[in-house]
Amino acid sequence: MTVDFPLILVLATVITGVIWAVDRAFWASGRRAEAERLRQAGADEETIAEQAGDPVLVEYARSFFPVILVVLLLRSFVAEPFRIPSGSMMPTLLVGDFILVNKFAYGLRLPVLDTKVIKVGEPKRGDVVVFRYPKDPSTDYIKRVIGLPGDHISYYHKVVYVNGKAMTQVPDGVYVGEGGGSSMTGADRRVENLNGVKHQILIEPGQATVEGEFVVPPGHYFVMGDNRDNSNDSRYWGTVPEGNLVGKAFLIWMSWDWNGGGLHLGRIGDVIR
Repeated sequence: MTVDFPLILVLATVITGVIWAVDRAFWASGRRAEAERLRQAGADEETIAEQAGDPVLVEYARSFFPVILVVLLLRSFVAEPFRIPSGSMMPTLLVGDFILVNKFAYGLRLPVLDTKVIKVGEPKRGDVVVFRYPKDPSTDYIKRVIGLPGDHISYYHKVVYVNGKAMTQVPDGVYVGEGGGSSMTGADRRVENLNGVKHQILIEPGQATVEGEFVVPPGHYFVMGDNRDNSNDSRYWGTVPEGNLVGKAFLIWMSWDWNGGGLHLGRIGDVIR
């Protein structure tokens, strides 16, 4: 079952905020007056707390509301954490990497409704983006932007062509993976240049892959994984609508490989390019 965390945060914020506000408007002043009456009558603080103190529900609401509100605002408008579940973005991102996604990069959207309220920027070629998978919006995917609206994208013989121009690839040795990435050991590592954005990709020369030509519709983006022969991306299911974008991945804040190697200290703090 998929947990709708943004909806839970919104509901928790509303519920705790309403409880706190209603109590403050209607009952808090009465309790303060009763507490003052008890003090004048000589009651000790323990008795005052028992007879005129805040109800437990109100105490919890007052304590948790600001915390939940801050988390909601940060997660909705600043940065959101994600964990990489697959190897489709190797060698840039590994299974077990925990990343931060800039929610501000492509405009501010209301939580749950996903309605854009402030337009800030648009994805650029080469950006690593998190988006809701068009075939199942409850699932988040992460890929690299290859094609912008209106582009003509071709993919032949492991090479990307953008509007007829080949995106150059420079050999960068043989990939040696660790832990969960060891299955890709021996793949060709190359540096691809996407019109000035240089990044590493993995290629398996003998492995068949889908080829063809694609035209990116207005308001859509063509995305691919850096692990080119092991990525379920736009070559298979089409383009990503602008409304499905979640944000731009920018930092690895933790890396833990459950399948081997454990904590990867050397990856913590790496900027995602």
